[in-house]
Amino acid sequence: MVTETFPPEINGVARTMGRMVDMLLERGHAIDLIRPRLPGEPSSAPPRAGLREYLVRGMPIPRYGELQLGLAWPNTLAHTWQASPPDLVHIVTEGPLGWAAMIAARRLGIPLASNFHTNFHAYSGHYGLGLLARVVSLGLRTLHNRCAATMVPTEEMRTHLARKGFMRLSVVGRGIDTRLFSPMQRSGELRASWGCSNEEPVALHVGRLAPEKNLKLFVRAALALRAADARTRIVLVGDGPDAAALRQAHPDFIFCGMRKGEDLAAHYASADYFIFPSTTETFGNVTTEALASGLAVVAFDYAAAHQHIRHGESGLLVPFDDASAFLAATVQLAARNREDQGRALAAMRRRARAVAEGLSWERILDDLEEVLLRVADGVEASVPPALPVMARRTGASQPTL
Repeated sequence: MVTETFPPEINGVARTMGRMVDMLLERGHAIDLIRPRLPGEPSSAPPRAGLREYLVRGMPIPRYGELQLGLAWPNTLAHTWQASPPDLVHIVTEGPLGWAAMIAARRLGIPLASNFHTNFHAYSGHYGLGLLARVVSLGLRTLHNRCAATMVPTEEMRTHLARKGFMRLSVVGRGIDTRLFSPMQRSGELRASWGCSNEEPVALHVGRLAPEKNLKLFVRAALALRAADARTRIVLVGDGPDAAALRQAHPDFIFCGMRKGEDLAAHYASADYFIFPSTTETFGNVTTEALASGLAVVAFDYAAAHQHIRHGESGLLVPFDDASAFLAATVQLAARNREDQGRALAAMRRRARAVAEGLSWERILDDLEEVLLRVADGVEASVPPALPVMARRTGASQPTL
């Protein structure tokens, strides 16, 4: 498994892959994990049963310094795998480390699987690199089409990528830890620290404070909520390059910084609304975390929101990138909260929780395992070898993923 982000890093891909690795190990698989070494981290990771970690050099991603690009030569990876070939190589991220792994695996004839986790081509427009979007998209398609299977989180994403020429796509969703993310984590003490009682509504945003998260629309929505109900508190969890400017422009907002584990779960559950205006998500783990926490969600009708929210019942869906409709839906939440002393909104929040309770990680892992084993067994469609193929040793009784 080759990835440029993994716990203890805090982002959706890292959390998802950390959970998947844990559960694959519990099912008896052996995993060699290749990732960048974090700043200050020892050169070798502590041992875990079934898991070997290979740490490579890392370089901070420009304008995204909390994440790193992994740096490794294809020949180095090929030498390692030639001595002890895995049954397949699973590329999680499409940075230089993923490309090196793809080249090395194809040279050795090792089957390849991949994940499409992040809309890098969509991000490029938010970082002054809009002219590169087409080049980035071509590069992503080239890498993924060298793999026997590419996993995507929703049927919607499979259709979208297929139209762009991506091949051999399989849907493997995302689960949610409903014991961690739960309305039971609601904290009156935390709400008091935000200066509000149980009756005063809290609107929450969780995510990176960065251009690709469409935070200008979040601010407009927050101000519209305030105009509709002056009692509303605005809380942001996360950090990023826009944090300082947002703090300066909106000192009345509550900035909580990065949170994780039960602390993060308490921040979710102690809010009432989840306002998520991002238009660049591949899935959007924060959406299902908010649903599991029993929040009323406003989001654009795509990715996780499209897959799991029924408009008007378990949340409010808005036509993609329609800012006016997003603002109107947000104000509608405030109106619902005032109707019937909040009973209509409370019913929506209960239905949101019910939706999340059906998102079992066990079922998701069944799907993931099936795809990986099919790739290892050569059942998935083959990819023409454009690179020299060397002999591959086989015969392991339990696949190494």
